[in-house]
Amino acid sequence: MEYRNEKLEEFCDYIRYKKVAIIGLGVSNVPLIDYLYELKADITVFDKRDIEKIDKKVMDNITKKGIKFSLGEKYLSHLQGFSIIFRSPSCRPDLPEIIEELKKGAILTSEIEMLMELCPGKVIGVTGSDGKTTTTTLIYEILKNSGYHCYLGGNIGIPLFSKIGEMRPDDIVVLELSSFQLMNIKTSPHIAVVTNVSPNHLDIHKSYEEYIEAKKNIFKYQASEDCLILNYDNDITRKFAQEANSQVVFFSKKHKLDDGVILDEGIIKICENKLRKHILNTKEMILRGEHNYENACAAIAATKTLAPIETQVNTILHFQGVEHRLEFVRECNGVKWYNDSIGTSPTRTMAGLNSFEKSVILIAGGYDKHLDYTPLAKPILEHVKSLILMGQTAPKIKEAVLQEMSRSHKEIKIYDCETLADTVQVAQQIARKGDIVLFSPASASFDLYKNFEERGNAFKTLVHAL
Repeated sequence: MEYRNEKLEEFCDYIRYKKVAIIGLGVSNVPLIDYLYELKADITVFDKRDIEKIDKKVMDNITKKGIKFSLGEKYLSHLQGFSIIFRSPSCRPDLPEIIEELKKGAILTSEIEMLMELCPGKVIGVTGSDGKTTTTTLIYEILKNSGYHCYLGGNIGIPLFSKIGEMRPDDIVVLELSSFQLMNIKTSPHIAVVTNVSPNHLDIHKSYEEYIEAKKNIFKYQASEDCLILNYDNDITRKFAQEANSQVVFFSKKHKLDDGVILDEGIIKICENKLRKHILNTKEMILRGEHNYENACAAIAATKTLAPIETQVNTILHFQGVEHRLEFVRECNGVKWYNDSIGTSPTRTMAGLNSFEKSVILIAGGYDKHLDYTPLAKPILEHVKSLILMGQTAPKIKEAVLQEMSRSHKEIKIYDCETLADTVQVAQQIARKGDIVLFSPASASFDLYKNFEERGNAFKTLVHAL
């Protein structure tokens, strides 16, 4: 008997001829526009950018379909009389114009929230300040290698809303979820993973507390039969267990848990009723770094009831990592160059530095998300032989390192540069055979680049040109 997704059918009937607002012409909302247009929704698109700053193909598609739009600085002034509002992750849910519409009865949602509500299969969601993409991808690969029909989406992969009609109850959707996507949602995945929580995105969130509350939505609406995977070593995520409605499974690299998944002297072990089963030796993994071993523990915990141990192990051992995450670029004149453009926060860069057994030449700096760089200073003095800085955060990083130099009586050479090309040139000049050059900015990319991928690709282009 052919499967019918009754929830999706109800949604399609509901949305027909309804006044629908789509805020933000980002990656996920563009296919959403096409999908809702085919369902005969009455769509208006809103974006704070002026028309010349929006992809011409996107605007041509909108005008060709006769879809209404409101752009520019006062783009939300026409947000009136809508039944349902789809916000992009970059749009805060508490904007005054949105609040006014909600008071009149409008429904506020997003592409990712509706995906989770309408998906007929199991949904696995991964969030955290660091390690989301690697953990999400590992989970996806383990399940795919176990024979499941899987979809990868959220912050990575492709927008999945238009794929809901293809999904079946036995399928599994694996999502990487940012704090922006999690804000204001009222649906949680069946299996939720929180890798860690540390200060991040404080340029957008009003406070660290708001950021933490957004993260909690990944498990807040879970049922008792659902599962929550938490990092026991992180004070904040460990306390999340106290608020969970679902079953909690911990992973740890610092504690020998009675139950959960642990990293013990380089060995990943599954613990059940105080019995510990050796799973794999991290020395055999292609992926390097203690943080990546933690990610592997989280992926094992998330797939423990779904995948055979042999498949988990084989997938992890052969996993080569994700682009822009401690990615080996090339060796040139005996110098190894690594692209860690995903290093958009101090904690990410600290994890990158800890992955190498020898001192590195570090290239850092970028857009200022109003983060504290003081904690990064000590690891820099411990792991870095020369520091090359650029971007808005360069003075903050430099000041933190100089203060730590004064306290510790250690010294490293610091170079100030204007552009990424300048940093690569300086690194080439000072590097000697056997050195490692690590590009891990500890900052976002938005001062010079659209995103960390564009920045990482620019770095790789410069390195390949040496």
